[in-house]
Amino acid sequence: MPALLGYWNIRRLAQPIRLMLAYAGEEVEERRYQIPYYKDGDTIIVQSRAIMMHLARKHNLCGSTEAERIRADVIASQFYDTFKSFTQVCLATYVYKIDYKTKKEEFLKSLPDTLKSYSDFLGDNPWVGGNNITYADFNVYEMLDWFKMFSPGCLVKFPNLIAYCKNFEALPAIKKYMASAQFLKTPVWTPYADWNA
Repeated sequence: MPALLGYWNIRRLAQPIRLMLAYAGEEVEERRYQIPYYKDGDTIIVQSRAIMMHLARKHNLCGSTEAERIRADVIASQFYDTFKSFTQVCLATYVYKIDYKTKKEEFLKSLPDTLKSYSDFLGDNPWVGGNNITYADFNVYEMLDWFKMFSPGCLVKFPNLIAYCKNFEALPAIKKYMASAQFLKTPVWTPYADWNA
């Protein structure tokens, strides 16, 4: 029996989980318009980050060395900080009761510095942890894909991030998943978001 993944019919924090499941070749049934959860036999997990970490351990995506594990943890923490900042833009009006246009301008002004920090961290490595793909790559790729939709051309000054995204998309299991009907290109956020791709 396949595992079961429940999430709303949006990308947001479920898309990295979907990508990880595809990469790992794990058969999964997905129920959209559900509260986030993952069920595999007697294992039931709620919360997106807990699901990601379970799948990372299950599929050996935590890093092969302590150095890779540390790098993955550092950039995953940075991702959540960046995600919170981007959330304030996308949900400015509905959730935060602030002006979307102003928040968007502030975010776009800081985006080059944000991307530079990810670019510097990645350096010449193929993956954020180093030589091996880790759970953090699924979050970082997803975030960069959002930014490419939100601000087309934003990666132009960061060739290593462009190459990173292309390498991720070229992984055979990811390429297959992205070509399938299961892949969700949009929406990124819920219908009440100010920006939704």
